[in-house]
Amino acid sequence: MQHINILMVDDHPIIIEGYQNTLMATKKDDQTLLIDTANSCDAANQLMQRASKEKPYDICFFDISLPSSADGSINSGEDLAKIARSILPNAKVIILTMFNESYRIHNIIKEISPDGFLIKSDLTSSELAEAFQHIITSPPYYSSTVSNYLKKSITSDIYVDDINRKILHLLSQGIKTRSLTEHIDLSMSAIEKRKKQMKLLFSVEDGKDETLLEEARQKGFL
Repeated sequence: MQHINILMVDDHPIIIEGYQNTLMATKKDDQTLLIDTANSCDAANQLMQRASKEKPYDICFFDISLPSSADGSINSGEDLAKIARSILPNAKVIILTMFNESYRIHNIIKEISPDGFLIKSDLTSSELAEAFQHIITSPPYYSSTVSNYLKKSITSDIYVDDINRKILHLLSQGIKTRSLTEHIDLSMSAIEKRKKQMKLLFSVEDGKDETLLEEARQKGFL
């Protein structure tokens, strides 16, 4: 019998229920699925920390858009995936997202190299079942939108690292630039330099932070 420990993270309980029902209905006869669920970054992190000490997960499903952790250190499924990579090294990581923006897709592949990458608008229950079995035996599995982007020869120049993502996140929370040094271990001039680079990156012509945030939002970085 193959026991498969699974973590599913999505802030919409009905979506998790759909995933669970699909996997339970399509699992192989010799598979037993043990599924934990979480609706927020904090809940997911607690489950992963516990699993790393007791019974590690074999597969983790992460939705990208999730409520941030209370301390603001974990802001997305992407951040959770990085934690999983470090404390659950043998777990297969599956990213699920509504974002179908090529910049965002390239970024996630570059940062996380997920074992599965599924765009929700591509997803049917039969594709989820197929992806799941494929990832157990021979990852990776990328849904059609992701595969199509990867086939395109032009890889995106837009690459936003963790610190830049944190700057964007804090600005979007209404924190002023002058206060960013309290949250990020960089000098004010280093933060300003990063903001300037991002404005170039996102083609912000009016130089305003609001426009930067709007562009970042449209490209799926917020």
